[in-house]
Amino acid sequence: MKTETLDIRNMDCMELMRGYPDNHFDLAVVDPPYGIGMGKVKKWSTSKKCLASSNDYKSGEWDNAIPDIEYFRGLTRVSKEQIIWGGNYYAHLLPASSAWLAWDKVNDGTKTADVELAWSSFKGAARMFRWMWRGFLQDGQNEKKIHICQKPVALYDWIFANCAERGMKILDTHMGSGSIAIAAHYAGMHLTACELDADYYKAACERIDTETRQATFF
Repeated sequence: MKTETLDIRNMDCMELMRGYPDNHFDLAVVDPPYGIGMGKVKKWSTSKKCLASSNDYKSGEWDNAIPDIEYFRGLTRVSKEQIIWGGNYYAHLLPASSAWLAWDKVNDGTKTADVELAWSSFKGAARMFRWMWRGFLQDGQNEKKIHICQKPVALYDWIFANCAERGMKILDTHMGSGSIAIAAHYAGMHLTACELDADYYKAACERIDTETRQATFF
């Protein structure tokens, strides 16, 4: 899938990164496997206050292990700055950071963690984004999650507003549901992203196409 600002590919992230020179991307915002077996979860229960619809998710082995050190070396080679979700799972592979990002999910009785953490290469204080997983409500319908680890577009909106500037070149090595692409489109970012799983890639491209074709009214 390719537009003026989005270059979305169904391929391995290591192969993708090998095709770019050092510091090609201004910022990498990635959400690699945490190694906690989420690919084996078919359905995740949600709280009564969570407005995102649950779904039957595709099983797979994609979350059985974390990326190795070569992945992080490749990531830091091709990008000037990095935001890595699940950074607490890879802390032994990453330099110390003071500028951690946290997503406070404002949970209410769900099985999911109350907070997700992202390691960042920036200097400064840690920052918190508080947002319950509500999704975008369209025509009175709840947003349907297409990926068990799907993050809300609003989270990426917040990242781009606080950590990037319009026109920057962004990299995502594990696109998943495509939330980052929707946010990048509206933020005016140039996103290159890949997703290895063909089914998730197809579903994400369909979602991105639907979301980015919608008119915005003021």
